[in-house]
Amino acid sequence: MTEPEFLATTRAFYDAIAADYADRFRDELAGEPLSRALLATFAELVRAERADAKVAELGCGPGRVTHHLHGLGLDIRGIDLSPRMVELARATYPGLDFTEGSLFDLPLGDGELTGAIAWYSIIHTPAERLPEVFAEFARVLAPGGHLLLAFQVGDELLRIDQPFGHPVALDFRRQQPDRIAELVREAGLRLTSRTLREPEEGGQPTPQAYLLARKPA
Repeated sequence: MTEPEFLATTRAFYDAIAADYADRFRDELAGEPLSRALLATFAELVRAERADAKVAELGCGPGRVTHHLHGLGLDIRGIDLSPRMVELARATYPGLDFTEGSLFDLPLGDGELTGAIAWYSIIHTPAERLPEVFAEFARVLAPGGHLLLAFQVGDELLRIDQPFGHPVALDFRRQQPDRIAELVREAGLRLTSRTLREPEEGGQPTPQAYLLARKPA
């Protein structure tokens, strides 16, 4: 089966910028108390569901969020499309499990997870393909399992060209929370929380959305 061009483009983009990206965002969570609070909420919900909960970050990049959630007591692994990102994550956090994989075909069994997080990883998927991604998220979640999504809010398409001086380009797709919530419900999950962070002076220039959902028990 031929791989969609957008997946190949996304992989090549992140392979090229992996080291610079990891350096740029390594300590970002330290300055984001709201993000840390939402991650802590997710971790608490997952632990309350099952003491032996299995969790995965879907689109983990260099592994910083996976590592943070591990520090909150979760048995978590990271999955990413980019081999170079996976390589960096393994080198930076050798005690954690990182694996290559696509959001469309996760290397996980049906109902394997009690928690799944997609932290800004749905932003390169064309709108018409998002239902497939959410169906895959629902497949790997066990009944009662929790999903946390983070993404930028908007309607416009942002194209980033030559980041950090590398000769690559990629489209970044902002989303509307109502539309993502609808897709979550269509995948058979129940939305439990919706948080909107407004643009920050000197910080993120666009609103950010965080959705929590649960697979019915």
